[in-house]
Amino acid sequence: MAALGNRGAVTEAAGFNPDADAQRLREAMKGTGTNEATIIEILAHRTIAQRQRIKQAFKQTIGKELADELSSELSGNFRCVVLGLLMLAPVYDAYELRNAIKGAGTEEACLVDILASRSNAEIRAISAIYKQEYGKDLEDDVCGDTSGMFQRVLVSLLTAGRDEGDTMDEAQAVQDAKVKVFQEYQKISGRDIEESIKREMSGCLESVFLAIVKCMRNKPAFFAERLYKSMKGLGTTDSVLIRIMVARAEIDMLDIKAEFLKMYGKTLYSFIKGDTSGDYRKILLELCGGE
Repeated sequence: MAALGNRGAVTEAAGFNPDADAQRLREAMKGTGTNEATIIEILAHRTIAQRQRIKQAFKQTIGKELADELSSELSGNFRCVVLGLLMLAPVYDAYELRNAIKGAGTEEACLVDILASRSNAEIRAISAIYKQEYGKDLEDDVCGDTSGMFQRVLVSLLTAGRDEGDTMDEAQAVQDAKVKVFQEYQKISGRDIEESIKREMSGCLESVFLAIVKCMRNKPAFFAERLYKSMKGLGTTDSVLIRIMVARAEIDMLDIKAEFLKMYGKTLYSFIKGDTSGDYRKILLELCGGE
C-alpha cells in the first residue's frame, strides 16, 4: 500500500479503512449538493494504492463505480483532478496520451511531458495499458498524429526499453551513457547543449530535445519549470498543471517544490494559490502539501 516514491507530498494514510472511506464518499454525494470538502480530505490524503482499495470497497458495498459517481457529481478542473487521482499511474498516463492524440489538434506538450520523463519500464506499462484500454497501439497513434523528426524522436522514446528487458542496472547504464555524451559534447563545442538545441531547432522538436536533456539532468527541476510556465503570465495552462500535480504527488513533489523555490524565489504553493480558485485550488494545494 506504500506510496510510489518517498519524496511525495501525498503519503500513506495511517489507520486506513477503505470501507469507512467509501461510505463517507457515498454520503458526500447523496441528496442535493455535493460535499467537496470530504472528497478532497479523503482522496488527496490517500496513496494511489489506497485509492484502489476505496474503489473496490465502494463497488462492493454500494454496487457502483466510484469514478462514475464522482464524474456525474463534479465538473470542470476539479473533476479532472479527482478522476486522475483514482487511476493507477500508467493508466493515468495512457489516458492523458489518448486525450492528447484523439482531439482535433494534438496536444504535443502532453506527448513530450510524459514520454521524455518516464522510465523505460514505465513506458512499457503505459503502452500495454493503452493497448488494453483503447484497443490501439500507442506507437501507431503517435505516428499517425505527428511527423518528421519530432515523430522519430517520440518513437525512439517509446521503443527505448522494449527489447532490453532492461534491469535497473541496464537502464541506469543507458542513462549514464547519455549524460556522458552531453558532457563530451559540451567539452568539444564549448557550448551548453541546451543553448545549441535552442539555436539549431524550433517548435516541437526543440521542446522534446530540451525535455530529454532537462529530465536527465534534474527531473524535479524539469517539472518545476513546466509548472511555472503553466501559471506565469496571463491565463493558466490547466492541462499541464493538473497532469503534473496528479502524476507527481506521491513521487517527487517535495523535490519539485524545493526546485521551484530555488529557481523562482517563490513557493509553488503561493503560485497555485494565486492562479486557481475554488475546490480546484483546494485540492491542488493539498496535493502540493504545505508551504
